[in-house]
Amino acid sequence: MKISVLGCGRWGSFIGWYLAGNGHNVIQWGTEGNYTFDVLKNTGRNEYVELDKRINLTSDLKFAIEQSDVIIISISAQALRSFMKRITEFSIKDKKFVLCMKGIEVETGKRLSEVVIDSGIDKNNIAVWVGPGHIQAFVKGYPNCMVIDSYNKELVKYLADNLRGELIRFYYGDDIIGSEIGAAAKNVMGIAAGMLDGGGYTTLKGPLMARGAREVARLIKAMGGNELSAYGLCHLGDYETTLFSEYSNNRNFGEKYVKGEKFEKLAEGVSTAKAMRSLGEKYEVDLPITNAVYSIIYENKDPMKVFLTLFSRSTRKEF
Repeated sequence: MKISVLGCGRWGSFIGWYLAGNGHNVIQWGTEGNYTFDVLKNTGRNEYVELDKRINLTSDLKFAIEQSDVIIISISAQALRSFMKRITEFSIKDKKFVLCMKGIEVETGKRLSEVVIDSGIDKNNIAVWVGPGHIQAFVKGYPNCMVIDSYNKELVKYLADNLRGELIRFYYGDDIIGSEIGAAAKNVMGIAAGMLDGGGYTTLKGPLMARGAREVARLIKAMGGNELSAYGLCHLGDYETTLFSEYSNNRNFGEKYVKGEKFEKLAEGVSTAKAMRSLGEKYEVDLPITNAVYSIIYENKDPMKVFLTLFSRSTRKEF
């Protein structure tokens, strides 16, 4: 396959490395002058992967778009809408777009595939790549399972069958609403888990997992998706890598936040908490853990007081 990977960050650089290793023709795009692009160009590697010599590294967006049939986007979720304006300046007829990123647009509450549709892309040419996995584990040869989902079942099968390899087994997704919301929401739960770790209440991560998945399931159902998706790879199946792993940016952000330490890397769950809170209000769904994270980050509430109050609510049915 001819594939362009737009983005040279943690996931973008890994995807290029993974796909080139599986024999695909890969163009890796980044912005000249941006650290993530420059470090690959100047050193041939970053802190995660070595740039495969078969990869065509470029800062020419027109070239990257027009030379490939499949366009994989891996950038910050909140930058997607403005980035799509640049992409649609070029010839994109019949191109397949795969979003390997997790989040919800804060200003609109829209899922990322909806942002791409707003940009004029046919929904049948859009897919999402979600599920568990850390680059640090993949490059050591540890495999994982992930999901390709889309509005188009044929596109799901085409991508999952062609992108799979020894490191990643892909499952066919059939609920793009659930896949996108579940994947984005797990980052909020990751922040909550990190806050519990940082405050010395790691034992509460069990209840966090059970109750977190249930509140996300309710939101998915209210939005028209299949609530069971919350218990699949896009959400609950991603908890090990997000709520427990030392490599989880969101868990690390939460832990450092509680300890009063700065975290310099991107934690998508911060903006997702704000977006999900708005979605909960819009669809009239109670999201207690999401609201707890929001109140801590955006309203400066005391983290441990918030969580201990949350987990000591009056006796009630579990679900």
